[in-house]
Parts: sequence; structure tokens; C-alpha cells
Amino acid sequence: MTTARSDRIRSVARVVLGGGLVFAGLGHLTFAREDFQAQVPDWVGIDKNVVVVLSGLVEIALGAALIAVRRRRSLLGLAAGLFFIAVFPGNISQFIDGEDAFGLNSDSARRTRLFFQPVLVAWAWWSTDAFAAVRNNGRSD
Repeated sequence: MTTARSDRIRSVARVVLGGGLVFAGLGHLTFAREDFQAQVPDWVGIDKNVVVVLSGLVEIALGAALIAVRRRRSLLGLAAGLFFIAVFPGNISQFIDGEDAFGLNSDSARRTRLFFQPVLVAWAWWSTDAFAAVRNNGRSD
């Protein structure tokens, strides 16, 4: 695959991921708020609605930045991947507690979902060449 074609594929993947984050973030603030609250572990110690709203705002900001910001894309991708890692305990909590949300109404469905979080991390890091930021000590793009 040529470098130009590979760059286009990464760019499309980055924009799709950004759009997904914006959509999910809007869901946090509106139509899916209760489903997202079902994923907030009790041990967080902060009102579940506050956690959902704040994480939604972060998702919107990350998603919009992945789409629109040209500089420091690899740092943005690194941040998006770390965000996916940070919210993973919520997915684990949903599985352990047997919380129904997002149509995940069985243990097998909730378990299967756990395997998609690493895919999101890889997607964020690959589509932005996030490790370029690490290789270049934070200087990227």
C-alpha cells in the first residue's frame, strides 16, 4: 500500500472515530444518559450524572479535535486512547454488576463488549500515529 493511500485510510479512520466520539458524547448529554449512568461504578464516589455529563463533554471535545485539529494529532490520539482505557472500568462494572444498558441484557453480550474497548484504543492510536508523539517526546505533527 502506498504511503498516500495509507495516510488517507488513517485519516478516514480518525474522522470516523472522531464522529463516533461526538455522537457518543451527545448521547451522554441527552438520549442515552441513563444507559451511560448504568456503567458508572458505585466506587467512583461522584454522582453518576456528573460523571456521565463530564465524560460526555470530554468525548465531544476529543471527537471534535480528532476531526478538526491539524496540529498535535498524535497527542490527541494518545489522549483518546487513554480516555478509552480510563472508562474501561465502567464496562467491566456493567458486566460484573449485570447492569442492562445499550441493549446489553445478558452476561454474554456484556462480556463480548469488553473485547471492543481494546479495539477502540488501537483505533485511536493507529489512526493518529499516536506513538509518533512518544517517539518524538511530545513533538508531533
